[in-house]
Amino acid sequence: MLNRRHLLVTAAALAGSAAAPALAQPAPAGSPQAQLDALLEAFFQEALDDSPQLATQLGVDTGARAAAKSQLDDRSIADLERDKARTADQLRRLKAVPRAPLTGMAAVNYDAVLDGLERADAANRRFVYGNGGAGQPYVLSQLTGAYRSIPDFLGTQHTIETKADADAYLARLEAYATVMDQEAERARRDVGLGVVPPDFVIERSLQQMRALKVAPEASPLVSSVADRAREKGIAGDYAAQAAKIYADKVVPALDRQIAFMEGLKPRAVHDAGVWRLPDGEAYYAHASQASTTTRMTPDEIHQMGLDESRRLSDRAEVLLRKLGMTKGTVGQRIRALYDDPKHHYPNTDPAKEKLIEDLNAQVKAMMARLPEVFGRLPKAPVEVRRVPSFIEAGAPGGYYNQPTLDGSRPGIYWINLRDTAEYPKWTLPTLTYHEAVPGHHMHLAIQQETELPMIRRATFLSAYGEGWALYAEELAREMGVYEDDPLGEIGYLQSSLFRSARLVVDTGLHAKRWSREKAIETMTSIDGSPTSAATTEIERYCVWPGQACSYMVGKLTWLRLREAAKAKMGARFDLRAFHDMALASGSVPLTVLERRVTDWSEGRAV
Repeated sequence: MLNRRHLLVTAAALAGSAAAPALAQPAPAGSPQAQLDALLEAFFQEALDDSPQLATQLGVDTGARAAAKSQLDDRSIADLERDKARTADQLRRLKAVPRAPLTGMAAVNYDAVLDGLERADAANRRFVYGNGGAGQPYVLSQLTGAYRSIPDFLGTQHTIETKADADAYLARLEAYATVMDQEAERARRDVGLGVVPPDFVIERSLQQMRALKVAPEASPLVSSVADRAREKGIAGDYAAQAAKIYADKVVPALDRQIAFMEGLKPRAVHDAGVWRLPDGEAYYAHASQASTTTRMTPDEIHQMGLDESRRLSDRAEVLLRKLGMTKGTVGQRIRALYDDPKHHYPNTDPAKEKLIEDLNAQVKAMMARLPEVFGRLPKAPVEVRRVPSFIEAGAPGGYYNQPTLDGSRPGIYWINLRDTAEYPKWTLPTLTYHEAVPGHHMHLAIQQETELPMIRRATFLSAYGEGWALYAEELAREMGVYEDDPLGEIGYLQSSLFRSARLVVDTGLHAKRWSREKAIETMTSIDGSPTSAATTEIERYCVWPGQACSYMVGKLTWLRLREAAKAKMGARFDLRAFHDMALASGSVPLTVLERRVTDWSEGRAV
C-alpha cells in the first residue's frame, strides 16, 4: 500500500495535483496504459482520503479538501483494518490491468507500485501488531506515536494565514487527545498478543512523554497558534482557547498514555530484537526486505556490512597513517578526530553563520560542476539553512525539504546547529553532498519535475533515495573533491562506515539476537561514533527494524548497476546519460531499478 507512510512528508512539496505537469502524451482511451494512469491517480486520491495530514503535508488541504485541515489521521484499530483491506483491494485492481502491453515508464510505474502493494499485503496478512505491515512493531515508542509527531506537525506543517486556519488548528489540537487514546487502545491490544517494547524503549518514551507536560502558557502547542494568529492580525483569544483544550483534553490523554507505559514496566524485558515477538524472525525478514526493496536475507545483509566495513576501514587506515595517527583502532582514531576541538566551529552564533555561509559556498561550487556528470539538472535551486533555534533541541541533525512546484521556495538542506561539536569540519563536506547536491536535491527535485503520475512523484523509497544520496557521496569523491583534503576524505569514509555498521548491527540485533549493549559497542568500534550517539542510533533500530539497512544496500546497488552497465556498454557508456535515465525513473524498488538499467544498457526502450 502506498499510504501515508510511503509518501513524502515535506510541507507543500507538491502544491496540489492541479499544479503538476500533465503527462506528455495521454494514452489512448481504454488502453492498458490509460487504465493504469487512471488507477494510479485513484490510488493517490485514496491516500489523500485516508490521511488528512498527508493532504496538509502536500499542500492540498484547500477547496474540496478544506475539511482535511481540521482533522488528524485516524489511528484506531478499525482504521488499521481498513488500511489493510484497501491495500488488498488496490493490489487486486492493479493486477487486473494487463502488464504485458506496457513499455517504458508505464511498465516502470506498474512494477514500482505492484512491488510495494505486494510486500505490504503479504505482511498485513501475516502480522497483526504494530503500525501495519512490517517495520514498526511498537505503536508507542521513542520514535513512534502521535504524542511525538503531532506537536511538530502542528508547528511546522499546519499553516495559519486566516481565521479558518487558526480554528482548524484548535480542532486538530482537540483531535490530538482522541488520537492518543486510539493509539493506546492499539498498543493495549498488541500487549495482549505479546508485543511489549524493551525496557529501555519504555523508559526513553516516558522521558519524552513527561517532557511534553508543561504549564499551558509554556507549551509550544499553545504558543504556536497564539503567536501565529497574532502575527497575522487574526482576531480572537487563541492563547486562552488553546490553553483550555491543552489542559482539559491533551494533558489527560497524555497522562493516560504515561500510565499505560508505566504499567508495562513489570512485563518488559531488556532483549532488544524483534526476534522475541510473535513470528518475530519472519517479521524481521519482511521488514528488512521491505526497506531494502530486495530479496536479501538477514545473513546476506550482515555479511555485506562486514565486508564493506573491512574495505572502508582499510582505506581509512591508510589516510589516518598519513596524518600521523597510528595508535588504536580505526574507530578509536576517528573518535579522537571527533573530539579534537581544533576541528570544530566555535559554538557561537557568528560562527554558526559562518558555517552556513561556508556550506552554501560548497553547494554553489558543486552546482557549477554538476554538468560534468549530469545532463539534466534540477530547475529549482537549493540552499543551506540553519534549523530554527526554537525547535533545534528535538529536531534531527540534518534533513532536506524539496522545493515547491510554484518556485516560491527552493530546496532546503536544514542543518541543526544546537551544538557545533556535533559537526567537526571534516564531516561537513560529505554531509552536504548527501543532503543537497549531488544527493537528495538532485533526486527529489528532478523527481517532482518529471512527468510521472502524482503518486510516483510523491513517493519516497529509502533504498532508492538514501541509496542515491550515499552514492552521491561516492560520486563527489570520484570527482576529486578530496584530492587535497585527506581529512575530508576521512569524513566521507566515516559516513560510509556508519552506514555499513548499520547493516551489521541491525541484523545483529534482530536476526542474531545481539544485546543492545553489544550492538552499541560494535557500532562505535566500526565507525568511531561517540557512545551517546551510537546508543541513540541502536535504540532507533530496535523500534524501526530493517530501515537502517536501506542506505548502504541502496548505495552498493547503485554502484553495482553502474559498473554492470559500463562492462556491457564499453565505450558507449556515458555517465551523464546513466544518471539522467536512472533519476528520471523516480523512486523505484531496487529490483525495478535493476531491470531498468539492464534494459537501458542493452538498448531496449526505457
